[in-house]
Amino acid sequence: MNEGRKKDNVGNGVAMLQNLAVAASVLQNMAAREGGLPGIGVLYGAPGRGKTYACTAIANQMRGYYVQVRSAWNRKTLLEKILFEMGVTAENTIAKMLDQICEQIGLSRRPLIIDEFDFCLRNNGMIELVRDIYEGSQGTMLLVGEENIPQKLKKHERFHSRVLAWVPALPVSIEDAKLLCKIYCQGVTVDQALLEHVVKIAHGSVRRVCVNLSVIKDVALRDALDTVDLAAVGEGNLYTGEAPVRRG
Repeated sequence: MNEGRKKDNVGNGVAMLQNLAVAASVLQNMAAREGGLPGIGVLYGAPGRGKTYACTAIANQMRGYYVQVRSAWNRKTLLEKILFEMGVTAENTIAKMLDQICEQIGLSRRPLIIDEFDFCLRNNGMIELVRDIYEGSQGTMLLVGEENIPQKLKKHERFHSRVLAWVPALPVSIEDAKLLCKIYCQGVTVDQALLEHVVKIAHGSVRRVCVNLSVIKDVALRDALDTVDLAAVGEGNLYTGEAPVRRG
């Protein structure tokens, strides 16, 4: 069973997309880094490129602590959410919660993954808090966000200098799409030309490919087709991300 999963790069409903493979490799290398090297990695890229997909999968594979920051969170909320993921009862002050997190990361040696890190960049206090977590634990940390994170972090030299790896999220590839077919179009053969078209109109977005593969699967079920091509789907029925044009 395990050999089969490795062969087709799909297991437990998770496809080993290129961004997942790259990010996992970076985290593993940082975890095994030489003493004295920084332990922060940054995965950045345009929306829809599968960054969250990759990070949740990595967190499961590496038993990492994963949190996805929300726009309304403050410093206390961030610490509480991390401690919840760790299964640790939070203390009643920010300072004590920070110590708890640092101790847990230091003892467990498990990575901390902070998704939607852009929201932390709106507030110097949040940025310094994340740096404190790293300094206090000397653990491995992966920060995830949009494509302008490297430029924004340049303004925070004490943080920027602690980044060991900058990892740009890659646009979805035809190989990624083939792997996603095994999840979203299981039992259906997707014509090669249709799959290439789906990747082209996705403009790099994994999310758009997934949406269109779902459309293809629906067409196959509706019309009882084993193989689906562009003519069967109809180009106008595929999702491009463009806003609909007003008619009339």
